[in-house]
Parts: sequence; structure tokens; C-alpha cells
Amino acid sequence: MAIEEILDLEQLEVNIYRGSVFSPLSGDYQRTFGGHVAGQALVSAVRTVDPRFGVHSLHGYFLRPGDAKAPTVFLVERVRDGGSFCTRRVNAVQHGETIFNMSASFQTVQQGIEHQDVMPPAPDPNELPDIGAMKAFDDEGLKAFAEWDLRRVPRDQLPNIPGTAAEQQVWFRRRDRLPDDPVLHICALAYMSDLTLLGASWSIHAELRDHLQVASLDHAMWFMRPFRADEWLLYDQSSPSACAGRSLTQGRIYNQSGDLVAAVMQEGLTRYASGFTPPVQ
Repeated sequence: MAIEEILDLEQLEVNIYRGSVFSPLSGDYQRTFGGHVAGQALVSAVRTVDPRFGVHSLHGYFLRPGDAKAPTVFLVERVRDGGSFCTRRVNAVQHGETIFNMSASFQTVQQGIEHQDVMPPAPDPNELPDIGAMKAFDDEGLKAFAEWDLRRVPRDQLPNIPGTAAEQQVWFRRRDRLPDDPVLHICALAYMSDLTLLGASWSIHAELRDHLQVASLDHAMWFMRPFRADEWLLYDQSSPSACAGRSLTQGRIYNQSGDLVAAVMQEGLTRYASGFTPPVQ
């Protein structure tokens, strides 16, 4: 299913929307992809906001595993409408239970100070193999993301910043051109931002990946500058801490010109699977 279809919600009532199922073509998914729910939740919030306001941040919690075979209903609360900012709260519901909730903030265009960190070095994405050839996902796992071109930077080509515990870089873009609607590009980025970020936490524990129970617990994003999701974006990721069965991950997203377009923070479940005896440290 194309991202335009995924993000095209059906309005059921005022402030109530319904999104499509995650992957109707695959029988292998038991849980809904977190980015699918987050992206649709953001669309539902956008639908209730005056077009003068652009989304600048979202904060969400994944409360229950989503059913990949069931549609999700989104209930939007109009928390505040101000002169410069407005706020929405969204509950995503399946089978009568909330599986995800999110707060999103919107802002009119304003002027202020400007600066940003320099984009870290990374190889040209066109010189890297497709991520499917790098075993980041199995063949079935890649089917739902076939419209996206994903290129992971090999570990021996990472910037290796001193003091960084775990790092990962992924280039990505939508293979086919998207419409020019900037809201669609923002919601598409929210969709994709959950796909590889938690992987930064086990990038230095590859031998233990098959023994981990993993899931996104929360997700926060900030949108800074205009971008296109159908042009190459560098997702520079790191995991500053992992303990107590949880991992903290963070990511910065740059376009090829070096502009920092978005930032992401996420905590995920990374505990050992039941019955597994971890190696002695």
C-alpha cells in the first residue's frame, strides 16, 4: 500500500477518523508497525488544524500492541487554539482499547535566531547497497516498505564520534515522487522515523539481537526545516544508554544539503526473551 493511501484517513464524525490496516498483503505481521499508527495519528490531528499552522512537534506513547489486521480509529481532542500555537491530543483505538496516544503542537511561521549542528560525515547513498541486501530485515519484513529506498551505512564507514556508545546511519527516501503537499511529507517522515531507530541500540550487540524482545515504548519528533521525503535523507542515530530492559535512542535527520530537518527521541523495549540466559559479562 502506497504511503498516500496509508495516510488518507476516512472521517467518521467530527474529530473522529479511521485509518487503514498496516499490511493487508502479508500474513506474517502480528503487530502494527509503530510508525503506521504514529503517522496516521498525526494526519488525524492535522485534519483539525487551520492550514496556517504547521506541525512542529509530537510526543507519543505506544500503550498496547496494535493488531496489524484491524483498522485504527483516531479520536482527536482540540486542546488549544492560540494565535501562534495550537495543540491536539489523539487517542488511537482498536477493539475498544487505546493502543497509542499522542500530543501534537502546531505553530504559525515566525522569525527568530537560527543555527544548527554540522551534518556528520556519511558516504553517498548512491554508493551503498539496498538495505535488503544487508540483512537488516528479512524478506517478509521488507514487503511493507518496498516503496522506500533504504541504505544503511556499514559500521566501518560510520563517523565513530568519541564517547558515543552505539551509533548507526541510514539513508532513506520514497522511491517514487510524492505530491508537493508539505504536510504529506511530514506525516510520511513520522511514519518512517520509527522503522530503524531502535536498531541503533543493538547495533553493537548483533549476536544478541535474536534473543531480544523489542518494541517501541514512546516516540517524540521535532520538525525544523522544510524537506521532501522523496529525496535522500540521512538518519543519523545513536543510543546513549541501554539498561533495565530498555534502550534510549536518538536521531537527527538531514537532507543532502546538510540542513537539519528533524530530530527524534525514542525509548524502546530491549529485554531478553523468556528462557534466554544472557552471557556472563
